[in-house]
Amino acid sequence: MSEYTTVLRQTRSLRIHQQSQRKQETGKHQPQSIQLKPPNHLGAQYGGNNNPGVLRVLPSAWLPYLQLVRLWPPAALLLVFFPTAFGILHAAIGAQVPMEAVVRASIVAFGGCFFSCNAAHVWNDLIDAPLDAQVERTRKRPIPRGAITPRAALLFGGTQVLGAIISLAYMPLGLWTNSLYALPNIITSTYYPFAKRHTHFPQLVLGFCLAWGVIMGELSVGVQPLSYMPDAAEVAIDPSVICLVAGTALWTLISDTIYAHQDLNADLRIGIKSLAVLLQGWTKAVLWPTLMLMTGLLIQVGRLSGLGSWYYLFAVGGASMSLALMVWRVDLQDTRSCWWWFSNGFWWTGGTIMIGLLAEYALQVRS
Repeated sequence: MSEYTTVLRQTRSLRIHQQSQRKQETGKHQPQSIQLKPPNHLGAQYGGNNNPGVLRVLPSAWLPYLQLVRLWPPAALLLVFFPTAFGILHAAIGAQVPMEAVVRASIVAFGGCFFSCNAAHVWNDLIDAPLDAQVERTRKRPIPRGAITPRAALLFGGTQVLGAIISLAYMPLGLWTNSLYALPNIITSTYYPFAKRHTHFPQLVLGFCLAWGVIMGELSVGVQPLSYMPDAAEVAIDPSVICLVAGTALWTLISDTIYAHQDLNADLRIGIKSLAVLLQGWTKAVLWPTLMLMTGLLIQVGRLSGLGSWYYLFAVGGASMSLALMVWRVDLQDTRSCWWWFSNGFWWTGGTIMIGLLAEYALQVRS
């Protein structure tokens, strides 16, 4: 049962209890009114002022920086890591990469995702601070509320960029080659905070940013999905990787469009653009065919890569059904419903794709 449903039931129970008390009161005693206020979930919805128990063991001076990088809940970090893990496993199946190399690549890639995700959030909040200050959900993020100065945030972001560069250096093909492959992601990640000012499709920009992790995952085990052949003067492209990148981008687009509905009213008021603003009442009508296209791309990945039934059962069937459940059940008019399905639904979709690829790896690769 979702947190949202539980909150509604608790609120109804309190109202019934309050009405019962009022009926039982005599004229000798005037009952004290009970103010029923729904719990404030804005801080938990990446509002920037949440302080969950898991972070309370750390020094209090660290808290604004942990809030800045959206460390908890870890939905943002795992949304960055999942596509990279897809690329690692997909490449490992085709290249018959030993288990030890896959584990090592996953550890290095997770470190790279951690630092690059942190750097992206710092950059995003630096650019968006004037807008965040005007939105109820985000106005208490560390920079708008003054817990971190822009200069301190920039310096902190620089340390995260350094960590990401070091991670690239530990990947098999060397820093120079890995950096060239990472360049499209760097460019789009830099542009992303400005996209909502220029276009109604910032979710598509974000989808490309995150889905490019598939390419970096392939590189993590020494496989180049895009390679230049000087003799033929042409670029060789693995079509299965392109389908996996595109399918992952559409998954991100669906999830982030639901996330964007949390701030729809504020975005309309201050002029921020998004797919939520563009589509509004037509959102689900557009998300359904987008989901069908994503499913078709995942099927193509399996066909082009020669993957078996476990992949189709979990990575195609499981991922499509979990995302369909999210599109069907989410209440786009309720911010708490949008947050719950965003922060929980990604586990199901990303997890089932991972399980499908892991099962195929276990069956096809003998270390």
